[in-house]
Amino acid sequence: MFGFKKELYTPEYQLVGDECAVIETSKGTIKVKFDGEGAPIHVANFCELSTMGFYDGLKFHRYVPGFVIQGGDPNTRDMSGADVAAGLEGPDGMPGTGGPGYCIKGEFATNPRNSHVDGALAMARSMDPDSAGSQFYFCLGAQHNLDSGYTVFGTTVEGLDVISQLRAGDEIVHVEIVQE
Repeated sequence: MFGFKKELYTPEYQLVGDECAVIETSKGTIKVKFDGEGAPIHVANFCELSTMGFYDGLKFHRYVPGFVIQGGDPNTRDMSGADVAAGLEGPDGMPGTGGPGYCIKGEFATNPRNSHVDGALAMARSMDPDSAGSQFYFCLGAQHNLDSGYTVFGTTVEGLDVISQLRAGDEIVHVEIVQE
């Protein structure tokens, strides 16, 4: 498809500017402060998906010790945690290959605070820099090698201990967007 450029999704969610996410997992609760100024598309997208209940019941599907814990793939919704952890294919496809049916524009080059510190919340993507959708990850330690290619859109303010306990197969029970 030479010359074809896919249309990128623009979230309808209107940012107030002080959004946080309270992410309830099977291992405990994590609170993330969003960077709506530096990554407004990513924050609005995550807030929009969260308020629709998109993340509720999904499993974390990728764990790399000392690197990241990744979730947000709808392919994990109808899978047991054990099957996700075992790397099995689910009824909707392989964990790690699903998304919301659209992509958003990368913001890593324009975000002045795009720093993969311990507990940073960022969006996963494929080789295309504008291919993020719903899959996100938390950094397990600083990962500054990712700063120039992946958009950070939040920082963990509570629950770093919970993030360090998460493994593939653990559940995202509920995500609530709150104003701080």
